[in-house]
Amino acid sequence: MPIIRHHAPLRALVAVRGHPFDRTAFDAMFQAMEGISATMVDQPAAALLMNPEGMRDFDALVLYDMPGLDFEADGPPAFIDPPPALQVGFRALLEQGKGVLALHHALAGWPTWGDYHEWLGGQFLYRPAHVRGADRLDSGYRHDVAYRAGVMPHPITAGLPASFAMQDELYLAEVFTDLVEPLLTSDADFTRDHFWSADLAVRGRMFCRDGWDHPPGSSLIGWTKMAINSRLAYLQPGDGAAAYDDPHYRRLVENALRWVAGQ
Repeated sequence: MPIIRHHAPLRALVAVRGHPFDRTAFDAMFQAMEGISATMVDQPAAALLMNPEGMRDFDALVLYDMPGLDFEADGPPAFIDPPPALQVGFRALLEQGKGVLALHHALAGWPTWGDYHEWLGGQFLYRPAHVRGADRLDSGYRHDVAYRAGVMPHPITAGLPASFAMQDELYLAEVFTDLVEPLLTSDADFTRDHFWSADLAVRGRMFCRDGWDHPPGSSLIGWTKMAINSRLAYLQPGDGAAAYDDPHYRRLVENALRWVAGQ
């Protein structure tokens, strides 16, 4: 009688909360991935699992969260430092080699945790800050930008065309180009006149750039890197259902999950 081997699914812990999103559509994207089991956990509970013991039964960590920011505080956002246990546990997770996939607004999480952003390869700034030895202006955002994504050869981009159309939010943010391996670029114009100031937005002036003279930024919207001993991938697209439902974006996320998990 033949032996039937059932391959265990790739198990991903998906950390969410801190930024509005369509939970149903986001979950449906993972449900459509054959052989992948995604468990969504809201912050701050997710942070309690970001250590070798908490992630023991998971193959990869997905960051779709934006912790460390309090938008209900006076003069928002107030910055909250990561708990010491999280700092120790997360570093231990990376030393162990657990794969990490960071998506979209995860680039803004934990604004006071410099190591975290070195591991991620960039940072979205909600207000001006001192980053990597230099003063930087707050980052820019722009919703519903129609652009073409250019693809670099990599296991994460396997099965994708050389370029494809997207309509999604883009960031004019800090990209640590000296640390990352390029994966995706956008043909959009990453200059001040095509984005709005995040700092002005949280102070009640949405869609405004008055007095905000941000220098031109990187066109990189996806990259890979090593974070200590872990494979890490960052995909900047992923603002809403239009992205979650896009077959090219789904392929990217699924391939990235398998790559960071070593599959």
